[in-house]
Amino acid sequence: MIREGLTHTSSMTVAEKHTARVIGSGDMDVLATPMMMALMENAAMLAVSDELPQGETTVGGYIESSHLKPSFVGATVEAVATLVKIEGRKLHFDIVTMQEGVTIGKGTHVRFIVNKDKFMSKL
Repeated sequence: MIREGLTHTSSMTVAEKHTARVIGSGDMDVLATPMMMALMENAAMLAVSDELPQGETTVGGYIESSHLKPSFVGATVEAVATLVKIEGRKLHFDIVTMQEGVTIGKGTHVRFIVNKDKFMSKL
């Protein structure tokens, strides 16, 4: 059952393929903001995935984030997503990203519950 307070932590070790220079969002060998945001979305998706009925999933609809500190190749980064509000099929999350207990990013994210088959039939 989906309920406020559900949470999940997703983690990654920053590799060269995750850097701003490699993905093209910058020219330095630090964790790219889009990669940090992908980790945040992953944490939100997984916070509710086990509570959804068969055949349903969530899709991202909105994300807003700050990226406060750099993370270098080899660093372990964690994103903690917490479901804070439910509006029917619209789910609101607060997310904090940390490295060694220090906040490196934070944001909000909205996901929508969808039926997988119906969603894919719209392609």
